[in-house]
Amino acid sequence: ERERMDKFGRPFLGATVKPKLGLSGKNYGRVVYEGLKGGLDFLKDDENINSQPFMRWK
Repeated sequence: ERERMDKFGRPFLGATVKPKLGLSGKNYGRVVYEGLKGGLDFLKDDENINSQPFMRWK
């Protein structure tokens, strides 16, 4: 993975977003954008967001 991400010499830094707390699609995107701009290497979604009533994928 380090070769694909071109990150060497330090640990990866990541976070998990919890959309079931009530994030809309727009706010979910904002959290991801701000996390990556702020220096995170990756964000992980460990919840099944594609079937939640508050955020339908189209």
